[in-house]
Amino acid sequence: MKASLFCSQLLLCALALCLAPIVGAQNKEQTWPVKPIRLVNPFAPGGFGDGVARPLWDQLGQALGQPILVESQAGANGALASSVVSRAAPDGHTLLLANLGPIAINPALRPQSASDPLKELVAITQIVSGPLVLVVHADFPAKDLQALIAHAKANSGKLSYGSVGHGSTTHLAGELLNLKAGLDLLQIPYKGAAPVITNILGKQIEMGFINISIAKPHLDSGQLRALGVTTLSRAAIFPNLPAIAERLPDFEVNPWWGLMAPFGTPQTVIDRIALEATKILKKADIAERFRQNGLEPEGMTSEVFAQKVVSDIAKWRQLVQTNNIKPE
Repeated sequence: MKASLFCSQLLLCALALCLAPIVGAQNKEQTWPVKPIRLVNPFAPGGFGDGVARPLWDQLGQALGQPILVESQAGANGALASSVVSRAAPDGHTLLLANLGPIAINPALRPQSASDPLKELVAITQIVSGPLVLVVHADFPAKDLQALIAHAKANSGKLSYGSVGHGSTTHLAGELLNLKAGLDLLQIPYKGAAPVITNILGKQIEMGFINISIAKPHLDSGQLRALGVTTLSRAAIFPNLPAIAERLPDFEVNPWWGLMAPFGTPQTVIDRIALEATKILKKADIAERFRQNGLEPEGMTSEVFAQKVVSDIAKWRQLVQTNNIKPE
């Protein structure tokens, strides 16, 4: 009897020891997050990350139970921020504010030096997408995209467009226009959108692809004229402005922002962030705030976002190779 009781106690102890790591892991996941969440922004302060998106971070932090602190790590075309996050502990307390350029274009443009983002990072969810708008100065002779294409072909090699930097979405939008329309537009890179607009207004360059929220005041004032948006369909903020794809099928440049985490972050954490962020993005006040700035709220599972990243890398790699675009 005593031997039987001893064996039973021994079995219970062994079972408890086996279950301890599982229970401990579950408790660890259940208590996440235990400290403020660090959100690393690949660009300088004053942009999307700590501007229009601030209410989203506030509400997401409330839903998760810890504040979200935005930290700018600008440099190396966004690669610095990706590197910082990829080296962080995969515990759900460090996230990357991911952007199309650093995540999908850099690997296409710099395959020898840029790392594979999905080997070092894990996709969480896409937050927003937002088209660029093709603008010209108000008295430019072409009044629509068809006329612009005809004018550019009649003046081959003489027209230029401004970009916010070599390898940026605004640069590759021009390269895609060259490819789709058979043009020879020259890219002039600048450090930001403001000098692009200044030089279009001053007629040093003919055109540029500009973020809608930045271009809108100049369009409203009549200083600039818009010829098309870069999404497949028209933008809600400019319903009467044609999509470039209406004239050039499959033309699409749709920059996005999303969330990513260090590779190895628990899937339960990834799924929780994606779920809470998607819920908030569906709220009327948050959605309207983004739409007023020319952005479309998204929200999706990590699997869907990862597939989008893979697709975008392939798309831009093909354009880079076809147009023989070299790193700066």
